[in-house]
Amino acid sequence: MPDMDRRSVVLRFPALLALAAVARSATAATSQGFRTGVFDPPRSAPDFSLRGSDGTDLKLSRYRGSVVALGFGFTSCPDVCPTTLAYLAEARKKLGPAAPQFRVIYITVDPERDSAELLHKYVRAFDPTFVGGTGTPAQLAEVRKAFGITATRHPINGSATDYVIHHSAFVYLIDRAGYLRAMMPYGVSPDDIAHDVNLLLSK
Repeated sequence: MPDMDRRSVVLRFPALLALAAVARSATAATSQGFRTGVFDPPRSAPDFSLRGSDGTDLKLSRYRGSVVALGFGFTSCPDVCPTTLAYLAEARKKLGPAAPQFRVIYITVDPERDSAELLHKYVRAFDPTFVGGTGTPAQLAEVRKAFGITATRHPINGSATDYVIHHSAFVYLIDRAGYLRAMMPYGVSPDDIAHDVNLLLSK
């Protein structure tokens, strides 16, 4: 079951994401050389403090100087999440010597089941440099709100413990200075991801 159709993306933090800018994203992407939707002008990405799957305090600001791909998902996701992470891992390989300057952060939308230890095993299966983020339901809700991420639990056969989560499936690209520069919908190819990351690394 797919997590979220790309047409269902909802952007709700008005101080950072203007719907008009998103509507212009295709034209802006072409004019700036990006292959995915862009933020025009770039907006500062909200910082956060969560528990990292690498055992450290996970803060977006700690990655200044690198290009960051920020996504949201959960470890028991049947298809969209593993596909997204596999594409990000393939894109990172395509960067060659520049790969260490590209970091991937994947924040869970399922804190009840996704411990830091489970996230560690999950994201590292795609690439050993990937870092997952978790926290209390309240902490994660604040991060989702800040980034305009929707996440809705859907029980399976009325069960309280067996469920899937439909959530926003796009991935943000954040530049070295901490600014939101691009938004990649689900299904963007590794080649296009690598192209846009290289574009940001060249700036």
